[in-house]
Amino acid sequence: MNILLATSEAVPFAKTGGLGDVSGALPIALAELGEQVSVIMPAFRSVKTCGEPIEPTGIDLEISIGKKTVRGSLLKGRLPRSQVPVYFVEQDDYFDRPELYGEDGKDYEDNCERFVFFSRAVLEAIRLLNLKVDLLHANDWQTGLLPAYLKTLLAGVPPYEQIATLFTVHNLAYQGNFWHWDMLLTGLDWKYFNWHQMEFHGNLNFMKTGLAFADAINTVSPRYAEEIQSSPLGCGLEGILQHRREVLSGIINGVSYDLWNPETDSHLAANYGPETAEAGKAACKAALQKEMGLPVEADVPLLGFVGRLAEQKGIDLIAGVMQQWVESSDAQWVLLGTGEAKYHELFEKMAERYPAKVAAQLAFSNPLAHRIEAGSDVFLMPSRYEPCGLNQLYSLKFGTIPVVRATGGLADTIVNATDATLASGEANGFCFHEYSQLALSEALTRTLEAYADKPTWNRLIQNAMQQDWSWSRSAKQYVQLYQQTIERVKQEVCT
Repeated sequence: MNILLATSEAVPFAKTGGLGDVSGALPIALAELGEQVSVIMPAFRSVKTCGEPIEPTGIDLEISIGKKTVRGSLLKGRLPRSQVPVYFVEQDDYFDRPELYGEDGKDYEDNCERFVFFSRAVLEAIRLLNLKVDLLHANDWQTGLLPAYLKTLLAGVPPYEQIATLFTVHNLAYQGNFWHWDMLLTGLDWKYFNWHQMEFHGNLNFMKTGLAFADAINTVSPRYAEEIQSSPLGCGLEGILQHRREVLSGIINGVSYDLWNPETDSHLAANYGPETAEAGKAACKAALQKEMGLPVEADVPLLGFVGRLAEQKGIDLIAGVMQQWVESSDAQWVLLGTGEAKYHELFEKMAERYPAKVAAQLAFSNPLAHRIEAGSDVFLMPSRYEPCGLNQLYSLKFGTIPVVRATGGLADTIVNATDATLASGEANGFCFHEYSQLALSEALTRTLEAYADKPTWNRLIQNAMQQDWSWSRSAKQYVQLYQQTIERVKQEVCT
């Protein structure tokens, strides 16, 4: 198959979240399975400063935006450690900016125009590069117009007439919602601005557009595909998702084990695998305690958190439980991340007041994130919602037991430890359901009871570390979804 993945982010060129990880890893895994894959994305400033080799193609673009013509060009690079080509849509007025989507907490006012240009440039690039595309894989609202253009302006037009589309929702909360008059920028007929297709409470909605026109829709976990069909996680789009549920599915994201593997990770004080986990984790724990200024105590449970200090990630629950536990429990807490100012202030004060129990680095450090994954005994992910989640998958590989709220991808990947699941070998963490401090506290109590029982704890570690959440696993499911979508579109064309 010939696959073109259209995205606004791909590691190492540009990233704000999980979309960048997926777009940087999935194409490589697909290529390793023998598929022909290309990636196309905007030439953001970060693309040109990331240090990867980028070269001009000599191909210029002329794109209609409303009543004007905007010029751009195509650049080319490759995903690192692969032969997967990446094409970059260059238009410096739109993309040569400090950030991808906005600054100082405010979206760029011309985001609609920027991603209309990008979407039309993707389709023009297919023609100018003479790309053979069986399926166009669009991702999130920034590419939501692509299925619409193929179904409307380009319907029946070579070389677009048999291109199938898959639209992947990475986070439904971000929808690309714009003023209704911005419809004029798209070049699409006003008849599509209706509540079935592109209109959402009087506005133009790019996410809804992708959902309405794509041949197939998927999300980054099966549970999230179910959750978004109802309120509140449907974010107002539950109606169209229910309507299109026959072509809606979920595939768990994978992990790049070349980057997240305790046996080879250069960031760690000691490398280890399942057979050497006890000694290896003990060395990593002691090194982490020392680095973070905590007492080096092997038997005291160390609870880790890496992520945004935001309520989506359950940081309000962590803060509440920590405040209750810090004087009554011997547990140590290590936090890494940035986010809401009130949590910065809270954790700074707690680290000052309880230096033997709380350590917080309110910044982001990739090397430290690896060391927290390896050195912690327990990893906290009490998310309010979580489309997929990656840290729980990293934690499994590192033998660090996740404590999660059973939502989205967390529910799909973490099996709650009970007598039955421990006996069957399925248990790999601890889950709770109600979004409350009490529910998290009870889950942590169960976790630390298991921690005190070393045979049980070691069994959990072995269960976790021997699971396969690699991109190869996920890519095989994507290949199957691509094939099914292409075949269905061919049948529809024939009939």
